[in-house]
Amino acid sequence: MKPAATKIRRDFYTRTNVLTVARELLGNLLVVPATDGTRVSGIIVETEAYRGPLDRASHAYGGRRTKRTETMYGLGGTVYIFFVYGMYYQFNVVTNVKDVPHAVLVRALQPIDGIELMRHRRHGQPDRNLTNGPGKLCIAMGIDRKLDRADLLGTDVWLEAGEKIPPRKIVSGPRIGIDYAGEWVDKPWRFWIKDNPFVSR
Repeated sequence: MKPAATKIRRDFYTRTNVLTVARELLGNLLVVPATDGTRVSGIIVETEAYRGPLDRASHAYGGRRTKRTETMYGLGGTVYIFFVYGMYYQFNVVTNVKDVPHAVLVRALQPIDGIELMRHRRHGQPDRNLTNGPGKLCIAMGIDRKLDRADLLGTDVWLEAGEKIPPRKIVSGPRIGIDYAGEWVDKPWRFWIKDNPFVSR
């Protein structure tokens, strides 16, 4: 019999080093059940770390607190959803303790459960394109702003412990789409599983 899945505990998210959390999110499962109870999940294969308030690429740079960014100041294990380009949601995991605005953007997933529903939501895209980007994965997983501020220890969205990825299989490089971030552009704070076909780009 298959063992029961283990939901990731709070202390995983509240650690002080967002880079460590971003690396260790790789291999775990993001689960967002559909309204009819269908289990929809994917293995996290690519992440990006954002370390406000010092990080110029972070929405919380300089201690900025707005209606949108306030979620980043929540307790580690909170979901932060934002909207870009007038069309795409982005799913982020808040880390560290309350009032420290660190977060990890989940950039890509490897589909596991609910693939038929993902195909429907993505209008028949090839499986390799269902979740290989932050906007794509939100469409496929049914993620929108309603999940902003959700607790990852709750029942609407959560992470389950998956395969531990050995360091030799983790690649790091600059984050994507942050040309405005000055000297922070080249920080190697994007992490992905080497040779995984579902990594973005």
